Amino acid sequence: MRFKFGLVGKNIDYSFSRTYFSKKFKAEGLKHSYDNFDINTINAFLDIVKDTPNLKGVNVTIPYKEAIIPLLDTLHKTAKKIGAVNTIKITKKGKLKGYNTDYYGFKTSIQPYLKPQHKRALILGTGGASKAVAYALTQLNIDFSYVSRHKNSKAKYSYNTLTKDTILAHQIIINCTPLGTHPNINNAPDIPYIHINASHLLYDLIYNPKDTKFLQIGEARGAAICNGTKMLMLQAEKSWAIWNKV
Repeated sequence: MRFKFGLVGKNIDYSFSRTYFSKKFKAEGLKHSYDNFDINTINAFLDIVKDTPNLKGVNVTIPYKEAIIPLLDTLHKTAKKIGAVNTIKITKKGKLKGYNTDYYGFKTSIQPYLKPQHKRALILGTGGASKAVAYALTQLNIDFSYVSRHKNSKAKYSYNTLTKDTILAHQIIINCTPLGTHPNINNAPDIPYIHINASHLLYDLIYNPKDTKFLQIGEARGAAICNGTKMLMLQAEKSWAIWNKV
C-alpha cells in the first residue's frame, strides 16, 4: 500500500526531511510519498490529518514541537519527559501518538566527539529542540545551563552576561537557535568567541549551511565542531522505525 508521510512546520521550503525520505523511498523501491505541510498556525494540523488519505506519520519542526502536544491523543513516555514532539505516528484507529527522536539523533551524533574535559555545556536557546538536547545531555551525565536573550527561571544566563569564566567553565556549546540558517548565513549567536579554545566542542543543530558562522569561528579558535546533519539522519531513521512498528 502507498502511504503518505510529511513534515509539519512553518517556512520549511528548505526541508531536509522531504529530500531525505524521497531519496530513501526511491532507493528502496517504495511507492510512498513525503510532503511538506507548511502551516501558519498549529490549528491547521488536524485539518491536514483529516484531509490527507493514507497519512501514516509526520515529523514536526520549528515552531510547533511544543505547540502540537495538546492536539495529540497520547505521548510516548520519553516525549512526555522531554516536553517536545518531533515525530507523530497515526495509528490504524486514527489516533495520534507523539514521540521525540531528536534526543536520540543528538545523543548518538555527539558521542564520538566527547573528550574527558567535556563535562559541562551551554545550550543556546530554549525552544523545543533544546529540550531534546537537555534530555540527551542528562543521559550522558553532562551538566548544562541554558542561555537565552533574557535570564529567567529556565535560562541561567543571558547572552550579555556570558563572561570569560563562563565560557571556560563550559567546554561544550550547543546552538539550538535558528541563527545562521540559510539564507541568513552571516548571523551567529552573540557569545564571546574570543574565549573559545581547543578544549571546546561547538555543536550546531543547523545543517544548512554545513559550516555556519558559529562553527567557522569556533574552528578558527581551535575548537572541535559538529553540525546537525548526522543528527537529522539519525532522527529520521528512528522516525521511520516508529512509523513501521506494528
